[in-house]
Amino acid sequence: MKLISSIGFNGLLLGGFAILTAAALATVNQLTIEPIAKAEQAAAQKALLEILPAATHDNDLLHDTLAIDEQWQKQLHTDTNAVIFRARKNGQINAVIIPTVAPDGYSGKIKMIVGINMDQSIAGVRVIKHTETPGLGDKVELKKSDWILSFNQKSLSLPTPENWQVKKDGGDFDQFTGATITPRATVKQIKKTLAFAREHHKALFDINQAKSEPAQLEVQP
Repeated sequence: MKLISSIGFNGLLLGGFAILTAAALATVNQLTIEPIAKAEQAAAQKALLEILPAATHDNDLLHDTLAIDEQWQKQLHTDTNAVIFRARKNGQINAVIIPTVAPDGYSGKIKMIVGINMDQSIAGVRVIKHTETPGLGDKVELKKSDWILSFNQKSLSLPTPENWQVKKDGGDFDQFTGATITPRATVKQIKKTLAFAREHHKALFDINQAKSEPAQLEVQP
């Protein structure tokens, strides 16, 4: 009888601990949801503002977005929840930031955002997520190298389309010592993104296009 009583007591004790632990975890989760969301939003805002500083627009980039339909997703290799961010000045759209993915990096996908001005020149490019080799392919990151800045103000006519390649392939863009695949994939996809923007220029810069729901931009720490 004592054994049964002891087992029952221990069972109740363990059950009580389990309930308290679950309650504590739930409380911590609720307390951290908002701070984490705010931190993610701040990181996303920072990435966008690196391409289009506050002085270039008077709207909230994170909340002025355009949905990417299925056909556009195929062209840009983006996820289904990706959106295009629009910059406005006095109501007019003067630039867009397009998420795009190079699917053929050395170690996998290279996720980027490409800012494109109304005149179809590049406002800026940032790599926001990748798994490229540290010390080699990771030079696509601005904090590792200023290589990504070489795309600023470039367009499909500057350089000419045939020169939108790394120098090893006869183009204008530098490759990295010991790592050609990463910059080659990056240059290729940025060129494709410029072509996408030219093809869909009217839709991208149409002020009457309805805003889509804000989406979270996933930025690599």
